[in-house]
Amino acid sequence: MMTERSSSHDALCSARLSFAKELEAGILTERDLTANPKLLDVFRPRPVPSLSVRVAQRLAMKAGWRDFDSGFLGSVRSARRALLGSIADAPPRFLVRVDEFPDSRALDDSRERWRSGTRMFHQAMRTAGVPYLMALVPQYAHGPLDPTATGGEPLDHEDRALIEQMRRDGVAFAQHGTTHRTRYRDPRRRSELCGLAPQETTASIADGLERLAHVAVVPRVYVPPFNRFDASQFPLLARHFDVIGGGPESVPLIGFHGGPLWRGNAVFLPCYPPVYATAAALIPVIDRLVSVGPGTWIPIVLHVSWEIGDGFESLRSLARKLAPYAARWDEFLEAVDMSRAPGDA
Repeated sequence: MMTERSSSHDALCSARLSFAKELEAGILTERDLTANPKLLDVFRPRPVPSLSVRVAQRLAMKAGWRDFDSGFLGSVRSARRALLGSIADAPPRFLVRVDEFPDSRALDDSRERWRSGTRMFHQAMRTAGVPYLMALVPQYAHGPLDPTATGGEPLDHEDRALIEQMRRDGVAFAQHGTTHRTRYRDPRRRSELCGLAPQETTASIADGLERLAHVAVVPRVYVPPFNRFDASQFPLLARHFDVIGGGPESVPLIGFHGGPLWRGNAVFLPCYPPVYATAAALIPVIDRLVSVGPGTWIPIVLHVSWEIGDGFESLRSLARKLAPYAARWDEFLEAVDMSRAPGDA
């Protein structure tokens, strides 16, 4: 259970992260953040709600009644106006996350077809100058949607060459599970992690980290396959990663939470509609967000597989709009480091 002390501690760290740019520039001081308890409450991490509340939150998202804007961003914008007044409006800092490479279906389909799609995706982002985070699956696995399947293959030299090309072009990397194979057949329960005992969870994480080390990737970010993990697994993930992602599918398991927000020893960075979408659907959303000047971190999630259908034309259009406002992930991770309280692990 989250204590009041830990909740207040996390709220201050989250406020530091949200106002990192203003703190660094000397526009704000930490005293400004702590002077108004109502402001800090915007950044206070909420406990995991009951199952009935989580289900209701997910249904509200599906119905369009609850989203990233109404559920979190609006409150952050109000906090910025309360602290900064007339200079509150500023360009957004989009954090672009891409799921996934290699595609979980590639071993049973065509490695080269999916690898070629990733090259085209990366070329569109690189040409526009959009920094992003690629969620890396540490290996190929047979039957990713079949919990009884076994077997797989390691990343090969062509995969390593593509990862190295992305690295040279400024791409950051996350660990995207270890196999991306679900433990449950039901599409509403697909997860690589849910139901694992603590020792099994830790062993799975370590296996993925070891495999990524073979391609010289040491990730600070974890993106759970299918966006699903048990609430009890968050502290285990936080022992290995500084930032833990999520998505719409996280809501029935841990509830609707804003982000980025500190929760104990890691930052939770879920992404929900309307910024979890195809490139085509995101284009008007980006235009609107730029026009309102939210001035804070905004996560965006794209999928390579969602953009293949139109030959990446929508992605190219989106990338041109994102380019002036997309933040580098190393900048964000530096802000994460700075937002920790002195003495935090």
